[in-house]
Amino acid sequence: MSSTPDLLAAIVAATQHIVETRRSREPEAAVARRAEARQPRGRLFESRLSRSDAVNIIAECKRRSPSKGVLAASYDPVAIARAYQQGGAAAISVLTEPTFFDGALDHLTAVRAAVDVPLLRKDFVVDEYQLFEARAAGADAVLLIVAALDQPALERLQRRAWDLNLATLVEVHDDEELTRAVASGARVIGVNNRNLRTLQVDVAASDRLAAAMPRHITGVSESGLQSRADLERLGAAGYRAFLIGERFMTDPDPAAALHREAAAEGKDLGRRAQRAHLGHLDPQLPDAWAARGAPPLPRAAPAERGAQDR
Repeated sequence: MSSTPDLLAAIVAATQHIVETRRSREPEAAVARRAEARQPRGRLFESRLSRSDAVNIIAECKRRSPSKGVLAASYDPVAIARAYQQGGAAAISVLTEPTFFDGALDHLTAVRAAVDVPLLRKDFVVDEYQLFEARAAGADAVLLIVAALDQPALERLQRRAWDLNLATLVEVHDDEELTRAVASGARVIGVNNRNLRTLQVDVAASDRLAAAMPRHITGVSESGLQSRADLERLGAAGYRAFLIGERFMTDPDPAAALHREAAAEGKDLGRRAQRAHLGHLDPQLPDAWAARGAPPLPRAAPAERGAQDR
């Protein structure tokens, strides 16, 4: 038995406790009522990650990480998000996990009021309660980590998120998790190059899984991306989007850093990713996927459609 601490297990346990504490303070029905006032743009989040004429970057607002410690002592998520919007982010990820990342739902709410870019709630979602929280705070998408969920929970949370018009970014780290993500019906799958149990980073994880990513799925490479060369290599392998956090958070000018990655030769890189993406042959899909298929996101009512498609 390994003596290495399992960070993911610790975070999930802390998250479960936090959810129960919040639920005792505000019942799920009350959060659901607050969520009804929002109009998430899950379809827009998905479409912006699959653009072929741009380098599609999910830029992250994150004060601290377990591996690097404090990234921004004077952390202003609103200012950072505005810089990301100015720099051309396809979407913005906002950390809301409080114990290990110094995140907060209030950060997401404040960012939503400040920018029009689609927002991802970056957290360890283990309970439907968190989906209502995400929608109420202004998220357009949520992260679902395969390693943190058994298969029934993964599928249940994903379908409930879609019911709420929230897109899902389903995160994997290895072949087995990718198979589970595909079987769940995921439309957007992120390959995290960081092992959440050990925090070790291996960008080759994205390279290894690229060929197994079905062509109908938008692939996102996450974590450890340090250079334009990384984006070009992974774009050529078929990834349509990239999640970058620590590199931007530690740059004195996040907007300029993002613009350098998103603007230079963006059209060429996006088209190379599209060609590689369309050239992939589907692997043998699990029976669960073939039998189920992925349901479309619910269509907005006519009165809501303008806000959804902004």
